[in-house]
Amino acid sequence: MYAIVNIAGKQIKVSKDQKIVTPKIDAEAGSTVEFDEVMLLEDAGKVKVGTPTVKNTKVSAKVVGHGKGDTVIVFKKKRRKGYRKKNGHRQAFSTLLIESIS
Repeated sequence: MYAIVNIAGKQIKVSKDQKIVTPKIDAEAGSTVEFDEVMLLEDAGKVKVGTPTVKNTKVSAKVVGHGKGDTVIVFKKKRRKGYRKKNGHRQAFSTLLIESIS
């Protein structure tokens, strides 16, 4: 059984007892979150496709923790002008454990 769920603007394929990394979610670590924007649901070979979502379906997940990704260097330069800028960026993410699909 798996589902395709819209989590924080991204469509992610999930199944039970799977750990996933998503963009940062405003919830404390250890709390439970529910997602009701299920785009597709597959159960024992039967596929339900939503228009745009499948009705009466939810995916519940437990927030394992939060973190930051690797540093991405942003470097800007204009040749022969002496202009150089160097910035870094670290994207925030959340780790979720899928508990159930119902």
